[in-house]
Amino acid sequence: MTQRVALATVMDQLSIDAVITSYAVAVDDSAWQDYGELFTPDGRADYRSAGGIEGSAAEVAQWLAETMRLFPVRQHLIVNRRLDLQDLGGYPGDRADVQADYLNPMRLRGAPDDDAVGAADSTTAPNFVSGGRYAFGLLRAETGWRIRTVTVHEKWRSLAGELAPD
Repeated sequence: MTQRVALATVMDQLSIDAVITSYAVAVDDSAWQDYGELFTPDGRADYRSAGGIEGSAAEVAQWLAETMRLFPVRQHLIVNRRLDLQDLGGYPGDRADVQADYLNPMRLRGAPDDDAVGAADSTTAPNFVSGGRYAFGLLRAETGWRIRTVTVHEKWRSLAGELAPD
């Protein structure tokens, strides 16, 4: 691998990492236009394993906009990113796959202790946490790397406090 190819590969890796981070930030900040711009025109998302829908990026963004209203506090942490960049005989290609684990602590709106006297310090504490793995398929576009597919593989979820089952 030449220095030029090595540099191009590193630049691709950094660009792809930025897309994955932007994905989490868009969901956490309710930036649905930004969310949609991360996808290719035919991009799709599948949240069925987490109780959601599968559809075009626009359809899923609309569903997320409605659903995330239930969670005024949320913070995606996307970690353990494993990137497989297409190899064209020693040169980086235009496709990439990323497997990345996530931890998603959230605060469910309307929890029983939200209005409790003296609960000011705890009302933003997470009471709903989920974890799993994202599978991203990305394509290089004229505007940079974009998500073609993302599938959520929820592995677990936990309810805390009065939301937890007895």
